[in-house]
Amino acid sequence: MSRLRFTQDVRPVTEFRANASAFLDQVRESKRPVVLTQHGRSAAVLLNVEVYEGLLDQVALLRDIKTAEGQVAAGKTAAHATVAKRLRDKLVK
Repeated sequence: MSRLRFTQDVRPVTEFRANASAFLDQVRESKRPVVLTQHGRSAAVLLNVEVYEGLLDQVALLRDIKTAEGQVAAGKTAAHATVAKRLRDKLVK
């Protein structure tokens, strides 16, 4: 995701309502998020779909890593040779 540019990417929700199509074009082309404000405070973030999907993939990977770290800490590990044999046995069947 590209870096947020506060002068271009933080906009009031009233401006978004009036120019939604232009905002969507901006997000699609720049790949930068737009932060929508309401009453001077951040209210929502508009993201490019590809950027959003990438973020979801990153979160899923981090969750998998956290799970794996917990398994290692709990001693739930197996030697590479053991896992390789299990996989070969499953594939041969």
